[in-house]
Amino acid sequence: MDFDTNNNTPQRAAITFSATGSEYFRIWIVNLLLSIVTLGIYSAWAKVRRNRYFYSSTHLAGSSFEYHGNALAILKGRIGALVLIGGYNLAFQISPVVGLIMLVLMMAVMPWLVWKSLQFKLYNTSYRGIRFGFGGSAKEAYTYFLWLPILNTFTLGLMTPFLHQRLKRFQHTHSRFGTSNFSFDASVGSFYKTYLLFFALLLAGFLVLIFVVFASVFAAFSTNANDVTKAGSIFGAVAALYAWAFIVLPLFLTMIQNLIWNHTRLQQHQFQSQLTWGRTTFIMLTNLLGIVVTLGLFSPFAHVRWLKYRLEATSMLVYGSLDAFVTATGEQVSATGEGMVDLLDFDLSL
Repeated sequence: MDFDTNNNTPQRAAITFSATGSEYFRIWIVNLLLSIVTLGIYSAWAKVRRNRYFYSSTHLAGSSFEYHGNALAILKGRIGALVLIGGYNLAFQISPVVGLIMLVLMMAVMPWLVWKSLQFKLYNTSYRGIRFGFGGSAKEAYTYFLWLPILNTFTLGLMTPFLHQRLKRFQHTHSRFGTSNFSFDASVGSFYKTYLLFFALLLAGFLVLIFVVFASVFAAFSTNANDVTKAGSIFGAVAALYAWAFIVLPLFLTMIQNLIWNHTRLQQHQFQSQLTWGRTTFIMLTNLLGIVVTLGLFSPFAHVRWLKYRLEATSMLVYGSLDAFVTATGEQVSATGEGMVDLLDFDLSL
């Protein structure tokens, strides 16, 4: 399917995701078993196999994405990352001073690794034979992944929305498809509004629970109830607090994804994200229950359900043709950063 129009009326190109939980379960269980048998060595090939399946299952305007990551390059990156992390853990056993030096070294190298990871992820992704890429400079990476986070700690987190906006602006504006860069125009104020709404709802719910739920706890103790009743009232109060946090968190995830992608463009083409609070909450809750009940075996199904919803809630308003892009020539990039980000479970998607 192609879009080619000479007027200014956009056509919506929906993203579809054809992966299924049952297919991914077979990939997941084989990857898991082989990674265990090989003491983790196969995990690099497992990642390539998983990504190729997910990328090829993601379609836009009739064409799918492709993943070109090299398993051996990823393995080398992970070995380097393991050496660095192992040295960090060993340093504190030697002495606090050596540990502190290693901590400073880790902080110094981390922004560079994240920057290289962004380059690796995008360079090894293509659509219609055209590769993605990531520019930006190491200096900018250190600004956004080291200096601003350090400064944020001195503001007790008050700079978090500002930092989040700057990170997404850095990530999106330096990403490109062929030679065409993406753009990002969400304001700092819009991020502060999203965060403030989330914390306002979270705090309001906690205050209500404190007055209503904890009143029952006070009543149980003031009436000399038995130990079972007291324990039950405490458990209920704590469970209520966690339940409210679990209900509000999907709202934040919904708002932040919609905010980010509704302000992202590729040339004149506009992305749109239409996640809803109710659907997000339902998927997250049922995924959690499924994983708990099956002792983790539902994990691949949960992953596919969540990824499918996020992708299919996103579309592109296409002005003209998606074929009007020029392929960029890029050099092969190191996978060291990719290995480090994988090992630290660092998510750059939101």
